Amino acid sequence: MGYNGSMKKVASKRKIRQFTVVIEQDEDGYYVATVASLPSCYTQARTLEELAPRIREVIALCLAEQDAPRMKFVALEQVEVSA
Repeated sequence: MGYNGSMKKVASKRKIRQFTVVIEQDEDGYYVATVASLPSCYTQARTLEELAPRIREVIALCLAEQDAPRMKFVALEQVEVSA
């Protein structure tokens, strides 16, 4: 089996995972993406187009350091409190 054949085997063994990413916009206009199931897993960018590859990269970096529990997305709510 050649180099390409062995690379295909390695690639096919990789797990595909899905993560829920919360995207918010801060007061300076930056988009901030956070992955709740991975502690300290977040990034930011000026545009949504810049944010997409950055969040994939930071998820990969976080997974290299820690395992993530299997979570199922249920709901997202905004809650108001007086502060």
